[in-house]
Amino acid sequence: MPDDSSTTRHDRLARHVTSGAFNSLRHWTSAKNPLRVVLNYVVILLVRHSPSLRLKNYLLRAIGVTVGRGVSWGLESTPDVFWPELVTVEDDAIIGYDATLLCHEFLQDEYRTGEVVVGERAMIGAGAIVLPGVRIGAGAKVAANSLVAKDVPPGATVAGVPAEEHTQLG
Repeated sequence: MPDDSSTTRHDRLARHVTSGAFNSLRHWTSAKNPLRVVLNYVVILLVRHSPSLRLKNYLLRAIGVTVGRGVSWGLESTPDVFWPELVTVEDDAIIGYDATLLCHEFLQDEYRTGEVVVGERAMIGAGAIVLPGVRIGAGAKVAANSLVAKDVPPGATVAGVPAEEHTQLG
């Protein structure tokens, strides 16, 4: 993962302005081919319920997720359905039960997209949500049910809503 600690997740987001009376989610079919989203959804649905880590990694690679060696996806974990090609999970990382890696945000007048990178040997706890443009450093830990809205430095532990860095005891 390149070191660009001077940038924030917001700096790395691509902004796509939408026009008209409706919010940006109403324009999703212009943003992404609906058949592609359906295919991604079906594959991710299978991945969420399969206990086989090998099958999960194979299927996720097939829809564009960059999956390193030894990556483990917990049951019900979900990479971005619209832009799975913007998700990178490096070697030996763990994505916990029901964790979500989002690469898009639909807002009122625009939608935003951005890569999510989970570094080598990082751990994302159960139920955690990682927002678009966030980078989780190598060996970092995200506590269960956390909302990760900014980058997590290598080796750091974050927890909470929003997730903040905590020093480890022991």
